[in-house]
Amino acid sequence: MNKPFKPEYTNIEWEYNDTLFSAWTSGHTGYPLIDAAMRQLAHTGYMHNRLRMLVASFLAKDLLLDWRLGERYFMLHLIDGDFASNNGGWGFSASTGVDPQPYFRIFNPTLQSEKFDPEGVFIRKWVGELEGVTGKAVHDPYARGVGDVVAKRGYPRVVVEHKGARERALKRYKEGLGREGL
Repeated sequence: MNKPFKPEYTNIEWEYNDTLFSAWTSGHTGYPLIDAAMRQLAHTGYMHNRLRMLVASFLAKDLLLDWRLGERYFMLHLIDGDFASNNGGWGFSASTGVDPQPYFRIFNPTLQSEKFDPEGVFIRKWVGELEGVTGKAVHDPYARGVGDVVAKRGYPRVVVEHKGARERALKRYKEGLGREGL
């Protein structure tokens, strides 16, 4: 389709940042669950649906990168890639599709990590730099006291701070939809 299903979302200003896109595709965003999911995709060609929603939301809303970049990347890398499902999933996550999540629903990657991988088993499997990190530190190593350890192993700091990225996304969506004063 290559455009938002809902015409009112046409004016959202997306960004095109190769450095951020590369960090996302290679699993080096500094958000452990995002990184684990993207590394799993690169290694196996598969990703669970919950993770697909999370990484799509992160690309479109935290990074404000054009959702079509992620849609294209998924189609090139998913072994179960299906045009309709892929397009629908990206339209949902970026809030531009047929039946999208509200634009103001922006997943917090750290909270999602704690909720859906509470022990960090999936994260440790795919993010070798976090192997041996115990407890909740696996979800946010730099903020939870093991930054020096994971930095020595080459794990990156977050590419964007979620709180600021969320505020920026809300502002950008409101501007694109002509709702700046709301």
